[in-house]
Amino acid sequence: MLLWILTGAALLVAVAAWVRSRSLKRQIDLITRNYWELRYQFTELRAKMARLDPEGQAPAEPEPAAPPRESFVPLSSLKR
Repeated sequence: MLLWILTGAALLVAVAAWVRSRSLKRQIDLITRNYWELRYQFTELRAKMARLDPEGQAPAEPEPAAPPRESFVPLSSLKR
C-alpha cells in the first residue's frame, strides 16, 4: 500500500513539474519575442536618427585604454 501512495505522489509531482515547465517555456518565448522586437525598434530608431542628423553628430566613443607598458625584468630578480 505504501508503494502505491509513493507512486501516486511521484506521479502528481511529475505532472506539476511538467505543467510548470510548460508555463515557464511560454514565458521565455514571450520574453524572447519582446527582446527581439525591442532590438528591431531600437535599430529602426537609430537609423531614423541617423537620417535626421546627416552630419553624424553622434556622441564620441571613449578611446580604448592604452596597453600596459612592458618593462625588462631580469631573471635573477625573480629567483630571489
